[in-house]
Amino acid sequence: MRIVIDMQGLQASNAKRGIGRYTSDLVKHLLDSNENHETVLLLNGMLSESIGSICNEFGRYLPKENIVVWIGAGPVSAIDKSNEARKKINEKIREDFITKLSPDVLLITSLFEGLSDDAVTSIGSINTKIPTAVILYDLIPLIHNDVYLKNSVVESWYLEKIDHIRRANLLLSISNSSGHEAVHYLGFNESDVVNISTACAEEFKKLELSENERLALSNRYSLNTSFILYTGGIDHRKNIERLLKAFSLLPKELRAKHQLAIVCSLQDADRYRLYKLCKEYGLDKQGVIFTGYISEFDLIGLYNICDFFIFPSWHEGFGLPVLEAMRCGKAVIGGNLSSIPEVIGNEEALFDPYDSQDIADKIEKILTDNDFKVSLEKHAESQAQVFSWVISANNAWKALERLHEKNIARKPPFAPLISDRRRCLAFISPLPPAKSGIADYSAELISALSRHYVIDVIVEQDEKLTDPYIIANCNIRDVKFFEENVDQYERILYHFGNSAFHGYMFKLLYDYPGVVVLHDFFISGVVAHIDLATAELPGIWSQELHKSGGWPAVFMRYAAKDTGDVVYKYPCNISVLQNSVGVIVHSSFSQRLAASFYEKTFGLDWAVIPHLRVPVYNVPRKKAREILGIDENAFVVCSFGLLGPTKLNHKLLSAWLNSSLFDNRACHLVFVGENYNGKYGENLLKSIKKSNAGNRINLTGWVDVEEYKMWLAAADVGVQLRTLSRGETSGTVLDCMNYGLATVVNANGSMADLDDTSVVKLANEFAETDLIDALTLLYNDVDYRERLKVAAMAKIRTSHRPRTCAEKYKTAIELFYENSHRSAQKLISSIVRDDEHDISGEYLKLATAIAKNYEPEPRKKQILVDVSELVQRDAKSGIQRVVRAILNQLLHSPPEGWIVEPVYATESSQGYRYARDFTCQFLDIPANWTEDSPMETWQGDIFLGLDLQPSIVLSKQDFLREIHYRGISVHFVVYDLLPILAQEAFFPGAKDTYEKWLSCITQFDGAICISQTVANELTHWVRDNYPERSHSFDIQWFHLGADLVNSVPSNGKHVDSANVLAKMSERTTFLMVSTVEPRKQHVQVLEAFELLWKNGKDINLVIVGKQGWMVEQLLKRLSSHKELNHRLFWLSTVSDEYLEQIYGAAACLIVASIGEGFGLPLVEAAQYNVPIITRDIPVFREVAGEHAFYFDGMSAHDLSDAIDEWLVLENHAGVPNVTGLKWLTWEQSAKQLLSALFKTK
Repeated sequence: MRIVIDMQGLQASNAKRGIGRYTSDLVKHLLDSNENHETVLLLNGMLSESIGSICNEFGRYLPKENIVVWIGAGPVSAIDKSNEARKKINEKIREDFITKLSPDVLLITSLFEGLSDDAVTSIGSINTKIPTAVILYDLIPLIHNDVYLKNSVVESWYLEKIDHIRRANLLLSISNSSGHEAVHYLGFNESDVVNISTACAEEFKKLELSENERLALSNRYSLNTSFILYTGGIDHRKNIERLLKAFSLLPKELRAKHQLAIVCSLQDADRYRLYKLCKEYGLDKQGVIFTGYISEFDLIGLYNICDFFIFPSWHEGFGLPVLEAMRCGKAVIGGNLSSIPEVIGNEEALFDPYDSQDIADKIEKILTDNDFKVSLEKHAESQAQVFSWVISANNAWKALERLHEKNIARKPPFAPLISDRRRCLAFISPLPPAKSGIADYSAELISALSRHYVIDVIVEQDEKLTDPYIIANCNIRDVKFFEENVDQYERILYHFGNSAFHGYMFKLLYDYPGVVVLHDFFISGVVAHIDLATAELPGIWSQELHKSGGWPAVFMRYAAKDTGDVVYKYPCNISVLQNSVGVIVHSSFSQRLAASFYEKTFGLDWAVIPHLRVPVYNVPRKKAREILGIDENAFVVCSFGLLGPTKLNHKLLSAWLNSSLFDNRACHLVFVGENYNGKYGENLLKSIKKSNAGNRINLTGWVDVEEYKMWLAAADVGVQLRTLSRGETSGTVLDCMNYGLATVVNANGSMADLDDTSVVKLANEFAETDLIDALTLLYNDVDYRERLKVAAMAKIRTSHRPRTCAEKYKTAIELFYENSHRSAQKLISSIVRDDEHDISGEYLKLATAIAKNYEPEPRKKQILVDVSELVQRDAKSGIQRVVRAILNQLLHSPPEGWIVEPVYATESSQGYRYARDFTCQFLDIPANWTEDSPMETWQGDIFLGLDLQPSIVLSKQDFLREIHYRGISVHFVVYDLLPILAQEAFFPGAKDTYEKWLSCITQFDGAICISQTVANELTHWVRDNYPERSHSFDIQWFHLGADLVNSVPSNGKHVDSANVLAKMSERTTFLMVSTVEPRKQHVQVLEAFELLWKNGKDINLVIVGKQGWMVEQLLKRLSSHKELNHRLFWLSTVSDEYLEQIYGAAACLIVASIGEGFGLPLVEAAQYNVPIITRDIPVFREVAGEHAFYFDGMSAHDLSDAIDEWLVLENHAGVPNVTGLKWLTWEQSAKQLLSALFKTK
């Protein structure tokens, strides 16, 4: 059983009250005790504040994908009558979303919601078929309407909910009392109301409090004597007024020894009213204590130290405080009405709540009769054990299972063969005389399908229709008429094939979804034709390639020498599948293709209906041979259909020429169909001519239907071979079988599914000898040919006859329209049809909400890569180099089944947008087929913050939270924590901004750091600042790549590059590669070299890196340095091409930075076999290991001494060998990143 639980009881205004606590505890125990059922928790996206906590709370019980969020368009609170139309629409949106989840049972945790917030609850607003259970707490406002429903708006809202609850199939009441109310006041059958009772949290129990703890708690609330405790609100039915009156009726000596503690939240007006009443009853402020709201922790303490508990309410759904007090071991007395007697379970503890004196008498008895009090305390301990969440959950599961079983038993089998009336169906297909096999097929289908539908054929072809049946029985309409009168069609049926005849259907299907008959799984040929040869849908080919194959497919289209390779590789059918109401195919091979191209389960709900054929009973063999001029005794082998490489006509010809049949003058081979227009066709003709077979090997060219049938009647054997099948159905094979030919096929595509007793089936990849043996056998064994003939014709007559297929069409079409949730058309039609108000101003808002609820099916899941900084500018920093390199790898090699989509935002934009214009530029392909549309996300997608842009991320927090609670995993690459750990090296305020950014990103799923060192630093930061996140926020790491050639390198040389490289070669050159900024310690390096030059060391220092921040004084010093352009060089703008040459000319790399996330120059230097001097910090040890020379210290002398030492070692070949330093390519780095990402996810 698949159960969906509407969790608004834990989201709406009652979430902070007993209903919220009940919902949380019951659902947890339902999940805890669940062994056999799939459970989905449903959340309301308009109540977003609660979603994060609910996901965290229940994420321990369920996979992330089993907590789903529907999106509405508020406000919808019923208290504002102007929301009425939106409220009704959102009821439909919610129910439609639930329908798409396909539950066997729906459980609503709280139906009476939405008065003052954006909760939306309903039953049967758009779907009355889902068995629905509702938790019933009470019907107090209905029963006491004179008290609770005085306000007309509240009354209207409540009675509307009563109308909805009457439509429920099952009520799970929290007490026998509330269950009986449903039977009495709502007319439910007793069998449809089940008491599952309730329990309370385990925290409510007897405590051993020390004297000091008791005293502190008492003093906190001015309780300085023994006290009587009440908690539970001050609602009218809680009967506080009579409790105060009863307390005033006690003897003064008792009142002097006991206080009355009333624990509940109080508004000022209520506090004033109750104080006034106390004064009227002669009660002072020391005798009656109004605590106001207190914590649950203190409430449990007060339960434990009170004298006893009193609950004077005259109507409850259950009375949870009674049970809480008993769980704490306290004597309890209460009213004798509604549910309270069943909770207390002791008649002696009850009083008449309407009689103040009776209440007073019971209080006096418990205060003066210790034996009575002790007996109640003993009873409380045993009675409390009756109520258990385990018992409640088990009873709920049993009731829900019975509801499901009852629904299954009641559900009739679906058999829509001949209905009372024929619905009006628009039949959209090419039709005869169009030269299309689908046209002929459709004509045959219409004559059988018209038994079930009134059919209008919708055509877009120049030729006048020639089929007599269609002309006589169908309205012939054009596309314009269809569009103007689409509302008159109850059903729409599209026939899609891979030819230009179907080009006009794509836009029609988008605008007017219907059932699709997919004759060819691959429709890339017609999609490419529309794009290249017409102006109907500009860019459609690239758009379809992008949807189904991502950026590699689009890139292949523009990079391929032969676009035919692209046509063969990508089916380009995803939009047709997404826009369909349902899909009909002719073989399960198309389903297997769907599973291989999309998700494994996709296509399982398609209808497989065999290709129909009108059975041929009297084959005119003799007449056909006379007309075609074939001898009666000739053995004729035919291959039918257009010739081409995929039909393997050359293999048949070769097998024939190498068989004994070639030498037999009675044997003929005929290719019935138009020859291939190209080299393949030319080669066939040359081979036939070269064979000198005369007229015994023929190629007919295009034949009309009548001649085609003549050849079928005249032939003995049909040979229909295929390769590279793209999901098409071979009608010619069925024609061969229908005419009783012994038919040879290979197990390619749909032909693999043919009945082995009806055809000769070769292996898909057959040898020529296999085909020769089959032909020889069929020539020699007449009985075998006869057996094949009988079996084939019988198969056609039983499985492929039009009447049988038409009945299957009717069943499939009706089921699809009844149950399909792929399109929002049904929901939108319902909204528009029932619209009593002008909501035209709400259309955009509604459309946006509905779109978020409708995940396209099928689709490739997305990895949404945030490149907001790179889109705006290439800052030429180390981070930007990483972003470019990783993005390049992800775009060209996305994980299987995923599409990588670069996205971006600006601080002023709403949400994120796809960065498609940028991506086209990045890949150097045309961009005229796409645009930067708003980013769309659905459950299972991944958002990856690859670029570092804290201000944008902070401005998009709410947006990221929204997509996160809708099931999108949100992750960020963390390059370092340096603005926090080395704040002195950054602008003032950088630490604050960076901490805000970390605070933002750590509320999501995880981070992937560029080194283990950074991962450790981030782990400590989260533990210190947000310990509650340390378990849920996952931290992984990866290492960066170093091959510049695959980092989307920049090209070009500096005007003075030859001179610089020449001077580098004149003496030993030390190289620094990094942005010039304080933490990189350029000052220390420069001063160290000044000491070395002063001491006579004739060496170069080359600084490569653009100007960063807070280095103005250093730049002045560099620009005026006496060694500048002699032994000191600063190259601020260097292309990657030039940088490669600089590495090649350097003797040593110096990395003096006091902190890094990784240290990319280290691995780049290793790639060029350049030795390394680097500061001894953890991240450099992680990256370079023993393959670098390390130094400590912050002074110029520290570094100059280290360089001196290194120079000595170099002269004696003793510097650490950099060749052993392991580095990754960017391809390997991207794979590490993805591996970490999917671990985190």
